[in-house]
Amino acid sequence: MQYAGFTLRNNLFVAPMAGVTDRPFRQLCKKLGAGVAVSEMVTSNSLLYGSAKTRRRANHEGEVDPISVQIAGADPHMMAEAARYNADSGAQIIDINMGCPAKKVCNVMAGSALMQDEPLVARILEAVVAAVPNTPVTLKFRTGWNREHRNAPMIARIAEESGIRAIAIHGRTRADQYMGEAEYDTIAHVKTLVKIPVIANGDITSPEKAKYVLDYTGADGVMIGRAAQGRPWIFRETEHYLRTGDLMPPPLVSEILQVCREHLADLYAFYGEDTGVKVARKHISWYTKGLVGSAAFRRAMNQLPDVGSQMAAVEDFFGQLAQQDARLRYEEDLPQELAA
Repeated sequence: MQYAGFTLRNNLFVAPMAGVTDRPFRQLCKKLGAGVAVSEMVTSNSLLYGSAKTRRRANHEGEVDPISVQIAGADPHMMAEAARYNADSGAQIIDINMGCPAKKVCNVMAGSALMQDEPLVARILEAVVAAVPNTPVTLKFRTGWNREHRNAPMIARIAEESGIRAIAIHGRTRADQYMGEAEYDTIAHVKTLVKIPVIANGDITSPEKAKYVLDYTGADGVMIGRAAQGRPWIFRETEHYLRTGDLMPPPLVSEILQVCREHLADLYAFYGEDTGVKVARKHISWYTKGLVGSAAFRRAMNQLPDVGSQMAAVEDFFGQLAQQDARLRYEEDLPQELAA
């Protein structure tokens, strides 16, 4: 796929997720089949450039191209400066966040709150594009501010006219947050209006759903977010299904243990042991969610204080699973008497 001047291995994107899509997770998803992984949001507030958290979020050392950094803010000048700063720091694509529905973002008129002010959207997009003439700029937004104001078609037109190279649309309004089901009619309509690539996002939870959304909307690619938490191999499964029409068998427990080992080691190295153990807890919870016996394991694991005990618990849990079945089996896939 051609995207913002890059040739991608496929049309599968990792959605930017605050507190999730750090460098270790992005690298893992790319290794397991994602074509692009967008960084978690970086503030446009220049006072925060020097913070440890911001430096970590903008850390792309050793990451596979293309390197896409998402910025957020409501002031055209500051957004332009943030784009320039990140481009100078190695970002190969600048992505603008107009999709985040979080109150702390929207209360300062950033994220999806910007969709209420179309003239301001145009000023921000034009300022950012002008600030980084040699770096492609992309945009992520929602179908609208609320269901009565689904103005994604107008935002898409503004984006194309402003020089944005590609857009990603989440199939919910800002008012919907993450509730209810994503709708794809708006995305399909937008696809008929613009010539730049359109990436569909929202409730893409399986290879079959990815194909359905691509077929229904005519989108150029799909963006997967929460479904990749704890199951980053969804990208290779989807890549395989889109190419062949066949579903891959569930992964081997031994392979997923190795994936988990490497991911945790990367987290410990990236954050340091103390913070790494805390960050690892949510990922371990996602890796084990729905697996037989995982609820009791997670309760115990969340009390473990250090790398050694955390890793030992993970080894033991997956070791017991492997004795029961060579492949991952989720409780939802088991007969009720076995899943109980």
